[in-house]
Formats: sequence, structure tokens, C-alpha cells
Amino acid sequence: MMKILSSIYPFAVLLFFEILENGNTTSGFILLGLFNHTEAHPFLFAMVLTIAFTSLLGNALMLLLIHQEPHLRTAMYFLLSQLSLMDMMLVSTIVPKMAADYLTGKKSISPAGCGLQIFFLLTLGGGECFLLAAMSYDRYVAVCHPLQYPVLMSPQLCLRMTLGSWFLGAADGLMQAATTLSFPFCSAHEIDHFFCEAPTVVRLACADISVFEYVMYICCVLMLLVPLSLILTSYSLILTAVLQMRSREARKKAFATCSSHLAVVGLFYGAAIFTYMRPKSYRSANHDKVVSAFYTIFTPVLNPLIYSLRNREVKGALRKCMGQWAALSHN
Repeated sequence: MMKILSSIYPFAVLLFFEILENGNTTSGFILLGLFNHTEAHPFLFAMVLTIAFTSLLGNALMLLLIHQEPHLRTAMYFLLSQLSLMDMMLVSTIVPKMAADYLTGKKSISPAGCGLQIFFLLTLGGGECFLLAAMSYDRYVAVCHPLQYPVLMSPQLCLRMTLGSWFLGAADGLMQAATTLSFPFCSAHEIDHFFCEAPTVVRLACADISVFEYVMYICCVLMLLVPLSLILTSYSLILTAVLQMRSREARKKAFATCSSHLAVVGLFYGAAIFTYMRPKSYRSANHDKVVSAFYTIFTPVLNPLIYSLRNREVKGALRKCMGQWAALSHN
């Protein structure tokens, strides 16, 4: 049943947006971009491209290592592989279009293209929210109940948590994309952003959007605050267990790991909450663009560094693979 749904779902989404584009009277939108208010735009553009490329490379490397190394095929690394996949797709959804607009000067985007950006952004961003909560639970079980870890983090539970993260993200993305583009839009179709983001696009609507904003707020509570509360609860229990450790070195290592994880979580959730849950009266286009860049471009490059490449097992697998690649190149 799951295989049938997974094969039908992409076609249903594409068909839905095709119908939406044919039924919407809006001819298209203009994305003003990320660098239109600064004179240092060539340098900033090069920096963003470098960060995006580094993110794609780091996350692709993580996927390759987890796929190739048998000892990395555990629940923790399976969740990390899904995080890397989401980050790669998130960067690929935003950066290529932004780069093409900047280089060609053609900044138009069709309603269907705009809807697809909203859909994929919320699918991946929402899915990552729940996936980070699942990863925090995994770390809680590993630290607080190590002997029960194989039972509490079984492959079946791990798969269910992953599928649930993707499904909830996709449901939120489909609902918000469809609702956003169902509004009639005014004559000015200029979006002061570098991609289509629901709160920014809906500001152009020539209709009462108060109900939509209320529903969006409820969705944000469910998609952001509920997983964040689970993450904070898990790490609070982890820190409580760490404080009871007798080894000073073990406490220091655990504190360093938890603090780095919470730093990335705080950056991702903080930027998303700032974008989607801030009152309309406090909104600023420049602030929105900078903050959106954090959770769509900058955070994906930090995830493999913080969660994976600092790990001893991952570094060992990387050295092994590099040795194998070096031996193949000499042959």
C-alpha cells in the first residue's frame, strides 16, 4: 500500500498544480531577489553559491558514507541520512532558481512554479522539524536507556518516524501552497523575496486573508512549537543524565555535543518561527529575506558538520573511503 501511495503521490501533486495554474488568472510573479538592496551583490552572490555548494557536497558525502559503510546503518545514521536528503533538496529548491534569476536578469516565475516552491519548502522544512524531534528522541534513548536502545529504536519505529515526518511536512506544504495561490492577486505581482514563501506571497492578495493567517498560525504551532518542545524535553533529560555522570571527561563531551546540536536546532527553529509566527505589523522584507536565508541555505551546511562529521565513527568511515578512493586512483 505504501509503495502504491508513494508512486501515485508525485503525479497527484503535479496534476494538482497544473489544474491550479490553468484556473488561476495570475499571469505570474516577479522575484526581486536577495541582493537588490546592496552594492556588494557580486561578493554576496559568490558567498551564497559557495555555501550552497558546500552544503550539497557535505550532505551528499554523508549519504554516500552511510550507504557504503555497514557499521553506519543504524537508527541514528538512518535519521541523519534523511536529514541530509532533506537539506540537499531544500537547497536545490531555492538556490538554482535564485542563481538563474541573478545571472540572467529574468526574475519571473509562473503560479505553478511559485506553488511548487512553497510546497517543497514547507514539505522539507516541516519534515525537518519533526525529523529533528525524532533525532533528539534517538539521542535521549542512547544516553538515558542505552541497554534498551535496540528495542526502543527499532528499524520499524525509525521508518515510521521518518515516513511520518515526510507525510506531515507534505500535508502542510500542499495545504498552504494551494490556499496561498487560490487568492486573487492585485496588479502588482512583485515579490520582495528571492523565492516564493507563503507569508510573502499572500501579502499581494486582493482579499481578506485574516482566516488564512489564523490557520497558518495554528499550523506553525503544530509544525514548529510542538516538535521544539519535544526536542527541549529530550535534551533536558539528557543533560540531567549527564550531570549525574561521574566522569568529568564524559560530562564535558556530552555537554559539547548537546550544545552544538541545540545551537543548530535554535538557528533553524528560531529563523522559521521568526518568519512564520511574527505579527504582520513587525514584518520587514529585508529582515524576512535574511532570516529565510539562514534556514534554507546556511543551516543545511551546518547539519553535516555538527551532527555527523565531528563524529568519530563518521570520520573513521571517511578516512577509510578516502583510502579506498586513493588506492583506486593509483591503479
